[in-house]
Amino acid sequence: MTAVTMKPEVSVVIPVYNEEAGLANLFARLYPAMDALGLPYEIIFVNDGSRDNSVSILAEQYRKRPDVTRVVLFNGNYGQHMAILAGFEQTHGQIVITLDADLQNPPEEIHKLIAKMREGYDYVGSIRRKRQDTAWRTVASKAMNRLRERITNIHITDQGNMLRAYGRNVIDLVNQCGEVNTFVPALAYKFARKPTEIVVEHEERAAGESKYSLYSLIRLNFDLMTGFSLVPLQMFSLLGMTLSLLSALLVVVLIFRRFLLGAEAEGVFTLFAIAFFFMGVILFGIGLVGEYVGRIYQQVRARPRYVVATILQGMPADHAETEGIEKRQVVR
Repeated sequence: MTAVTMKPEVSVVIPVYNEEAGLANLFARLYPAMDALGLPYEIIFVNDGSRDNSVSILAEQYRKRPDVTRVVLFNGNYGQHMAILAGFEQTHGQIVITLDADLQNPPEEIHKLIAKMREGYDYVGSIRRKRQDTAWRTVASKAMNRLRERITNIHITDQGNMLRAYGRNVIDLVNQCGEVNTFVPALAYKFARKPTEIVVEHEERAAGESKYSLYSLIRLNFDLMTGFSLVPLQMFSLLGMTLSLLSALLVVVLIFRRFLLGAEAEGVFTLFAIAFFFMGVILFGIGLVGEYVGRIYQQVRARPRYVVATILQGMPADHAETEGIEKRQVVR
């Protein structure tokens, strides 16, 4: 029985955004690694509005291996995690693997995650053995990991590593969610009954450049913390109460000082410094509240999280160009 007629046991979801330089290397390593497993599988590429030649390369690969390949094409750029969620909706396997297209996660490591899943786990994260990132990114990532873990109680050692495995039960629950902004590994962790992590190898990016800037990493962590915890708001409330008590105490001290020692001008700049500090705290609080209000605003608009323009699937290679396209409007 061929892979095309068997229900896949393993699904691999790969978001793609401007990766034309590295896709050939990805194909050359990914398909042999999956074939070596001896399991029925499917590979789902989700093109997240690439502006380079990625779409043509993905379409050509689909024509070569239509038995195990599907290509989901967005009509624009919606972000990596929306691409992963779109891929989840297309999966049929009992084990779903997420993988970056840049080959920093070697496809040859997939078998380790599958072996761990078969021990009874329904979520397997991965920890890079020796990260190939720049020093500042490694330090910043570790610091944000510690802060995020304390705030959200989500224990993900290496949140930047996309090589992960999810059980069908977790995927089905994730597919029921309609969150506009989310961090997929954390969302899945919340639904997992028995999560774990393993150590995997890590390589330098095979080609192209990282799509994550410093701003993107900060933005991602804001989404993660405000999307999975109220602790930031609660901490700011406690800070506000503390500062209010301190400011009230300061006012009482200044009043007594005025009556006992008379008016003074020497403390003006101190009062300015205190006032500026309070204004900074207030502005930070407004921004924090704005994060939550913004999430509510995006959610209540009920707009589609992404729009799938076409899906290449299920057609023999010689008919792929004319018949292997399914159009779908996403209204979730």
